Amino acid sequence: ILEAAFYSPSSRNRRPWHFVIVDDRELIKKLANTRRALRFLETAALAIVVCGDENISSAWVFDASIAAEHIQLAATALGLGACWGHVLDRQHSEEKSAEDYVRELLGIPEHIRVLCVIGIGYPAEDKEEHKEEEIMRDRVHLNYFGKAFK
Repeated sequence: ILEAAFYSPSSRNRRPWHFVIVDDRELIKKLANTRRALRFLETAALAIVVCGDENISSAWVFDASIAAEHIQLAATALGLGACWGHVLDRQHSEEKSAEDYVRELLGIPEHIRVLCVIGIGYPAEDKEEHKEEEIMRDRVHLNYFGKAFK
């Protein structure tokens, strides 16, 4: 799974990402308390905190996002479930950002930004695939915005 992240493309090949692998049950439970949207982590077997070094690249958020998606795709290809829990620009509480909460919990330095936490494990339920009629083909344009692509 991590190898897929390591081989993901990055702007100017700077590879600004960092990954914190969390397999400690108590730490995973604390990560689940980062914000309500991360409660799914409570039952995850593993959590991968995806970060980026803003001193290496101003495009760190995009590069880390690509790496995070590679993690999810690799986990799915291995028959595992993977879910993105967003951290960047979200709040843990009125006084503290979700990013600062995770940074303090895991000892992440200030210049390393926290993008998300990916929960990995066996899914509790199988989600139905998207139906053909749910695909938003009207959001694909040909040459000019508003010109339908068929």
